[in-house]
Amino acid sequence: MTETVIAPEPEHDHSQCIHKAISLAEQLCLSRGVQLTPIRHKILELILNSHRAIKAYDLLDQIRPINDAAKPSTVYRALDFLLEQGLIHRVESLNAFVGCHCSGTQHDQLLLICTACNTVEERAAPMVLSALATELGDAGFVPQRKTIEIHGLCSSCKPT
Repeated sequence: MTETVIAPEPEHDHSQCIHKAISLAEQLCLSRGVQLTPIRHKILELILNSHRAIKAYDLLDQIRPINDAAKPSTVYRALDFLLEQGLIHRVESLNAFVGCHCSGTQHDQLLLICTACNTVEERAAPMVLSALATELGDAGFVPQRKTIEIHGLCSSCKPT
């Protein structure tokens, strides 16, 4: 019997990930006729800086060295804009925000939240969301938005 060996995934190039998401955001805002102002751009960049959810006040702490006049309302207005444009997602259970890497399309979200390292992975999960849509249809329920948050351990943190 031969053993199947799965090659490790290549190292994730996070700078390329950020660059791609920022470029898409700029294109989307331009095509929609809305402005990705410098403060909105910086907030988006800070959120995309890792795959972890970040709270509004942590963003404020990070933005103040750049813009000492920044207030909570500055950050919340930028977050509202980024949410409206579909460039970020709100992680309700953490009261935090994470970047969206498929901003070009309207979509439901399945967010996998690691309780050990705090990373948040967005998954398309078409089978799960299709089953959920069927269940909602059977119940006669019309959802306004769908986000499924699952807390657990990511592949890097799970015990071997």
